[in-house]
Amino acid sequence: MSVSAAPPPRASRASRGSFFERLSQSRNGLGLLFMLPAAVFLLCFLTYPLGLGAWLGFTDTMIGRPGIFVGLENYEYLFRDRVFWLSVFNTLFYTAIASILKFALGLWLAIILNENLPFKTFFRAVILLPWVVPTVLSALAFWWIYDSQFSIISWVLMQLGFIDAPINFLGDPWNARFSVIAANVWRGIPFVAISLLAGLQTIPASLHEAAALDGATSWQRFRRITLPLLTPIIAVVMTFSVLFTFTDFQLIYVLTKGGPVNATHLMATLSFQRGIPGGALGEGAAIAVAMVPFLLAAILFSFFGLQRRKWQQGGND
Repeated sequence: MSVSAAPPPRASRASRGSFFERLSQSRNGLGLLFMLPAAVFLLCFLTYPLGLGAWLGFTDTMIGRPGIFVGLENYEYLFRDRVFWLSVFNTLFYTAIASILKFALGLWLAIILNENLPFKTFFRAVILLPWVVPTVLSALAFWWIYDSQFSIISWVLMQLGFIDAPINFLGDPWNARFSVIAANVWRGIPFVAISLLAGLQTIPASLHEAAALDGATSWQRFRRITLPLLTPIIAVVMTFSVLFTFTDFQLIYVLTKGGPVNATHLMATLSFQRGIPGGALGEGAAIAVAMVPFLLAAILFSFFGLQRRKWQQGGND
């Protein structure tokens, strides 16, 4: 007489069901469950590449050849590398000038678009075009605008009699620096303007009306009402703007590829040049990792600034 042992699938299913029931009834557990897909995505496409890049920065890995651990040799070499320090200067200069211009012009544009203008919706849609156009197409357009022989800017200035010969926009180091900054500002203004416009529309109109009745001028209303209430939005928008500008790659690579004589090499483009065309993956990874402290500084500045309640409300703290 054979006795068959019945497996306990019902118990396991019941325990599994009770686990999911408890999880669904727990607010924290349900939140973690919803965050799980995003966490897996970030782990695969952000944490792993970042960790791999940090590890490669401590090796002498080349394309086609696995490397060995060399410690801080890559960073010691970069510390003595003039081109690397030039790229650091270029990156900081490019980020600072472009971010300031994007903020000033974006805020001015947001204030204009916040007024009661005819065809206001149309202008708000048009202003987004530089942002939605692919970066490579924008760079190619500017590459034609900055052409040393057929530049439309040089042609107009020559027709007006301001210059006698075409301007060498991308062949002179400082001309190239300011040319790529102008292209980045043109592309980045819509993001700043639309974001600040959304912040301006959250400010109650009654505050401006009350200040106007009290005799406040337009500048006083902007300084005492608009700017303090807009500072949290400005902090977030400018943090993203600085991050996007600091890590810019496509615009620079299409326009100049870091030239002339490394005058427009940013840390991102130099990292790519050393790591991929140059084949030195370890050195390229070390340059990329060297960007992290600057990015963390920008993020922490915004984070701690947003935690200061008096600063958010326009106080002196």
